[in-house]
Amino acid sequence: MAKARKPKNEEAPGGAKTSENTGAKVLHQKLCLSIDFKKRQIYGYTELEVSVPDIGIVGLHAENLGIESVLVDGEPTVFEYYPHHQNSETESSKSSVSDPASAADAAAMEYVGVLKREDTANLLINCCKPSKDLSEQLDNVTLENGSQSSGEAKQNVKSIRINYWIEKIESGIHFDENIVHTDNQMRRARCWFPCIDDEYHRCSFNLEFTVPHNFVAVSVGKLLYQVMCKEDTTRKTYVYELAIPIAPRWVSLVAGPLEVLPDQTNFLISNLCLPHDLSRLHNTMEFFHEAYSYYEDYLSAKFPFGFYKQVFLPPEIVVCSSTLGASLSVFSSHMLYDERVIDQTIDTRIKLASALAKQWFGVYITPESPNDDWLLDGLAGFLTDMFIKQFLGNNEARYRRYKANCAVCKADDSGAMCLSASPSCKDLFGTHSIGMHGKIRSWKSGAVLQMLEKQMGSDSFRKILQKIISRAKDPSNAIRSLSTKEFRQFANKIGNLERPFLKEFFQRWVASCGCPVLRIGLSYNKRKNIVEMAALRECTASLDARLSVIGATSDSENRDVDVGWPGIMSIRVYELDGISDHPKLPMAGDRWQLLELPCHSKLAAKRYQKPKKGGKPDGTDENVDAVAPLDNKTSIESPLAWIKADPEMEYIAEVHLHQPLQMWVNQLEKDGDVVAQAQAIASLEVLKQHSFSIVNALNNILTDSKVFWRIRIGAAFALAKTASEETDWAGLQHLIKFYKSRRFDAEIGLPKPNDFRDFPEYFVLEAIPHAIAMVRGAEAKSPREAVEFILQLLKYNDNSGNPYSDVFWLAVLVQSVGDLEFGQQSLTFLAPLLKRIDRLLQFDRLMPSYNGILTISCIRTLAQTALKLSDSISFEHICKLIEPFRNSDTILQVRLEASRALLDIEYQSKGISSALSLFMKYVVEESSLRGQVKLCVHTMRLCQIAVGCDSDDCVDTVSLLDLLHLFKSHVVFNNEFLRHHLFCIFQILAGRPPTLFGVPREKPLQLVDVEACIEPKNVFSAPGAEAGGPSLVSSEGKSLDVTPFGVPVRSQEMFMPIAPELEFPEPVAASVHETQHLEPRMENRNQPLQENPIVHAIVSDGEARTDELANREANPPTKEPQKEPDVVSVSHEIKKLRIKVKSSRATSRAEGSARSMERSQGIVVRHNIDRGQTSSASVDAPQRISADAVSISNQNHVEEVNSCHDVGSRMTASIGSVKFVNEGDTVGKELQCTAESGKTSTSQKADNTNNQETGGPSLLPQDHSVGNEVQQKYASLQTLSVGKEREKKKDKEKKEKKRKREDPVYLEKKRLKKEKKQKEKEMAKLLNSSLDPATKKIERVTDAKTEGPSDGAILARVETKAEASAPSETKAEPSEARPVTKFRIKLKSKAFDNP
Repeated sequence: MAKARKPKNEEAPGGAKTSENTGAKVLHQKLCLSIDFKKRQIYGYTELEVSVPDIGIVGLHAENLGIESVLVDGEPTVFEYYPHHQNSETESSKSSVSDPASAADAAAMEYVGVLKREDTANLLINCCKPSKDLSEQLDNVTLENGSQSSGEAKQNVKSIRINYWIEKIESGIHFDENIVHTDNQMRRARCWFPCIDDEYHRCSFNLEFTVPHNFVAVSVGKLLYQVMCKEDTTRKTYVYELAIPIAPRWVSLVAGPLEVLPDQTNFLISNLCLPHDLSRLHNTMEFFHEAYSYYEDYLSAKFPFGFYKQVFLPPEIVVCSSTLGASLSVFSSHMLYDERVIDQTIDTRIKLASALAKQWFGVYITPESPNDDWLLDGLAGFLTDMFIKQFLGNNEARYRRYKANCAVCKADDSGAMCLSASPSCKDLFGTHSIGMHGKIRSWKSGAVLQMLEKQMGSDSFRKILQKIISRAKDPSNAIRSLSTKEFRQFANKIGNLERPFLKEFFQRWVASCGCPVLRIGLSYNKRKNIVEMAALRECTASLDARLSVIGATSDSENRDVDVGWPGIMSIRVYELDGISDHPKLPMAGDRWQLLELPCHSKLAAKRYQKPKKGGKPDGTDENVDAVAPLDNKTSIESPLAWIKADPEMEYIAEVHLHQPLQMWVNQLEKDGDVVAQAQAIASLEVLKQHSFSIVNALNNILTDSKVFWRIRIGAAFALAKTASEETDWAGLQHLIKFYKSRRFDAEIGLPKPNDFRDFPEYFVLEAIPHAIAMVRGAEAKSPREAVEFILQLLKYNDNSGNPYSDVFWLAVLVQSVGDLEFGQQSLTFLAPLLKRIDRLLQFDRLMPSYNGILTISCIRTLAQTALKLSDSISFEHICKLIEPFRNSDTILQVRLEASRALLDIEYQSKGISSALSLFMKYVVEESSLRGQVKLCVHTMRLCQIAVGCDSDDCVDTVSLLDLLHLFKSHVVFNNEFLRHHLFCIFQILAGRPPTLFGVPREKPLQLVDVEACIEPKNVFSAPGAEAGGPSLVSSEGKSLDVTPFGVPVRSQEMFMPIAPELEFPEPVAASVHETQHLEPRMENRNQPLQENPIVHAIVSDGEARTDELANREANPPTKEPQKEPDVVSVSHEIKKLRIKVKSSRATSRAEGSARSMERSQGIVVRHNIDRGQTSSASVDAPQRISADAVSISNQNHVEEVNSCHDVGSRMTASIGSVKFVNEGDTVGKELQCTAESGKTSTSQKADNTNNQETGGPSLLPQDHSVGNEVQQKYASLQTLSVGKEREKKKDKEKKEKKRKREDPVYLEKKRLKKEKKQKEKEMAKLLNSSLDPATKKIERVTDAKTEGPSDGAILARVETKAEASAPSETKAEPSEARPVTKFRIKLKSKAFDNP
């Protein structure tokens, strides 16, 4: 059935074609690179088997590459190369930045523009036959695209070879000491080999890398062989093959003096690292074969890529802690640990298991579209949770899921957290996976899939994953992409979930934002023996945020509709005689719910006895617990022990359950579930008054070794919060007593030597000093006992005889000092504490600790203490002490911590502007990409603090401009994580959410920027030039020197723009719809052209290009005169507006004459517009002003065109109520009004003189020796491909309109809107009927009035009405009376200097 549909699609009206035929598709790619470590150069070639589209042009992505030559099927061809990135900052952007809001707007516009440009191909290769002339090929391609039916199109596979070298080895691929490695950032594969750098474009690869013979080159796929080079026996070539199609982003390379450690259990696993990390690698990877085998058993399939390699590199090199490639993962070596380290074990194992899970779901199984990214991310997270449950225990898995759900509920308050919706995925260009928002989305994705698993069962969900993998491995019909729609079908067929439920589930949890918030109160009815429960359902996201995701408005109709969640939440009641589940709380419908839960236990017929005078209900003597009577009475009069809402975590919900205190205590002490215990601790901790029953319950949990160790740590911190004078510091005494009972010698009263063989007990005792440091007494100061106890632990720490390292133990002790708040009584202990810290710091310098953990803690503590005691401690002294740790020879973690501390001190002492300036200095000095990101994240937090506090500390304009300049620099281009976090800083300073979601994309852009992006600078060269002494011929006929690799070496002035203005040959008529489609930028009108691309033209007859150019110089071709289209032109010295309204024939002739210029300029204008009664007008501005086009229709709406001339003047033309002439009319109405210009700069006058001499401005570089025909002939190849994209968008809009016509809801809204407009028109007619038409004067006068002297505005009102006595007017019969034609032209000038 699918094959039978193809002819129907191909024969669709308008020549619609399938997606496979709309663009080039790479079927296979071979990459051969030679790496010279001595010269730090990388060069080679790549061969691509490409299915060439009908247009005959293949567009690839390339950046930071030097293209030497391009061959198609072994023959040289023509290509054009546009470097996307440019370091440009115009004066207009600087002048527009005045506050954080304007800076955020400028950064957002720059960010979105750069991301859009990175999506467009910038290496265009002509795959047509080179025998024809290039201009003839372009003409033929244009005709064929319009006339050739897609049924005649056949797959045209070409072999393209590109010889190139890498110019700047700083983005995508890096040289660090003697190691070469890739970073696998988004849209950065193009920085080290030409490709179609698209996440959803996949092909197979063959890879060859030549390195020194003593180095190892590890890459993706299977290692076929390694062979010594014949030309140089000191070099070796590694050959890899990857038959599974992958995206170019997943191609990775690491080359250097690596040591290989094969897995002892599974020979398919290989681990590599530098020699000094080999012992730690061996200890770290002992468990990994178990995770590898577990995934294969769970999915019932072998690892898809066969071999799996893991490389560990120094943290200074990698861009993040883990980087993925197909069958290859690169990690930071700080994750490695030896047998003496305890704390790093859990974190490292989870990260390694997560990277392996993403190999299955994310690299092997890929998302079908950007809206499906969440699904693969969630499946990888689900697989990681299964590993945690299997190898780290069910308690660890449930506790982590509970904490992740809490974080999701707090953060899921806007459309940025929507998992699968066009605004939050497609338009974010992949930035939704960066930073904290990316982590939250990943946690939410995994939680949503776990909710589905709860609904269908674990076995059914496992079968779905096995089905996804098995169909991908099917050799006959391998489907390696997965969509949300397909997953819903699997959940219906395999998981046996009903379609209505699935539709509502995915619509609410996946395609929307917000999590439910439940506020539940309860009461026990003794007479009916039931629990009466009242529940209020809310949402973490506001209604406006939820409506913004679906594109609706917050009108009254939408506000009345309450959006719920599918399903019913279960309430579990723990009674004296058992447990009962009540699935009775609906998650949709009314926000208020009243429930009655029957109880199965009954109270004994006992009469409650009043307590004796002076006694207590429990029969004891004086009990200081004032809440005990109420608690006892509650437990006696109710059979309820405690109640839990959503006990199995079937919802990502924030539940606020209000139950009596004793019920929370029962839940904490008697419920064995870690989630229930964590909820009880959180509820008891936030109570305003803490009774002794709470303290005793928390102490019981802390001292019980059978309780999960993370729950015990939570109880310790809760005890610290309950410690106060009201409870006689009972919490603090319990903490100290517990620690001494485990770690102190009772006879001498001092700490015993460390013994960490009991890991859970080690983690709990490690957290006790930190909890004690959090205790606060009067005036929020630490008690004297707490300070003295921590000093004692630091003084008498003894690790002799302990088989494990105490570096993390000491680090927590040092950090506890930083958490103390010193008062007058405890200030005497400050000097001994600082002395101990200084000793540890000096000791760590002599014998560095694991990853510099101890030094990091000392630096952090010194900074925190200085900030708290700024009156006693000098900032300058602390800065001098910390500054040496920022040297480049220190390890990355220590260097970053020193920078963070100095940034904190700078912000505290001088404000946010000074902190931003220091941050920019540190970022430029930091050589590590990961270090730059860490510094930026810390600065984000400082900005959040500065914006959140109510202070007058505002960011000055200079800091904003410097930050904007850094945002546009090449340093930021090399690090996409840094770029995104810098953008988030701008958003935070402006008081906006730190995300690209919600940033307006419809900007008043300028047409001139589009032209600069499309139009290249043509430089012709012969393909066969030797590397020894070649030369390129510039457009001016001058010879350019070439390096040995063939790169043209340009002089310094060649990189300087000739003039800040851009010039057009002549104004081109276009409609408003077309100019909006091109999105012309008005703000960046002074932005210079991009880096000029190099265009290589190949002469088929073998003659040199210079001879051909000489012939053309001798016989320049003549150019036919072209008719000037109807325009609104504005001169420079004297502003003139000339408005011509002519018949559609004249307009069509003007459009026809303008077509020939569009190709030479790279202007994309669709010509399939309506040929009815229309009129076009455009503004011919001075050189640096773009041509703003306007469209005049028959409707009575007003269109405005703003043309900014110079700094001194601004003019606005408003044209409305235009009367159009019949086709038979031959006389056009011409109205002209003139106004003298304001300030005219000397440079503009000089540019005008140049324009008059050269015969008109142009986007193309002017070559006076070559005629205009040559310039048109070598026009940009990108025009054709861009035109295709415009046609695609138009077809998509047609389909969207057709869908809306079939939507009854849309039709109903449209009908109501139409009726409303009709009523408004009728009211307007009634109001206008009261006016007497006879009082209107018939005149044809130009009346110019000055509206006000304050702003120098000039208003010229021109009214033309039919006069019977006017001999020059076209005769009109009374029966053909037309509405009055009015032209209202408003000229505004900021300042007029009349000499």
